[in-house]
Amino acid sequence: MKGGNKNMGRQDRKMILLLFSSFIKIGAFTFGGGYAMIPLIQKEVVEKRKWITDQEILEIIAIAESTPGPIAVNAATFIGYRTAGFLGALGATVGVALPSFLIIAAISLALGQFENLKAVKFAFAGIRAGVLALLVKALASMYKQCPWNKMSYIIAAFAFLCVSFFGINVLIVIIICAVIGLVYSIIAERRENH
Repeated sequence: MKGGNKNMGRQDRKMILLLFSSFIKIGAFTFGGGYAMIPLIQKEVVEKRKWITDQEILEIIAIAESTPGPIAVNAATFIGYRTAGFLGALGATVGVALPSFLIIAAISLALGQFENLKAVKFAFAGIRAGVLALLVKALASMYKQCPWNKMSYIIAAFAFLCVSFFGINVLIVIIICAVIGLVYSIIAERRENH
């Protein structure tokens, strides 16, 4: 019995290290912030590792977007917790945040000396273009997973207009969209039952 517990402890440690190494890789090789990490997170945890399903990653991204903090850190925390509990959440969160912390610390020391170099400006222009492509891929992937109906299109258009053209706070828009979706689903369910 002791050997079984010891072996289980090794498996837990192995899983936590695997979460840490997977998310440190995502954190180290993604430029452009949390949204640019979404396709890499999806590829690593759904397609490669099969820790969660496509539907679960969609739900996790929705929750991560709705809660305070960076979306990639929130997503890593949720995935780590679902996969290996509290220590899994800790390992995934530290893994995804550590590269950014180290890189920002190093850049802040050296940026003043290099920011006017043409090569640096061109490099950042290329990075921005690559990030845009990753965001479009993430949007396409999430679009395919959403259960679309007439109301979904109306809510998506409403959210886009509110944020893009009227400058309404994203958090307020998310709460309004959640309420609209909840009310709509309650009304639809009542109609089905009658």
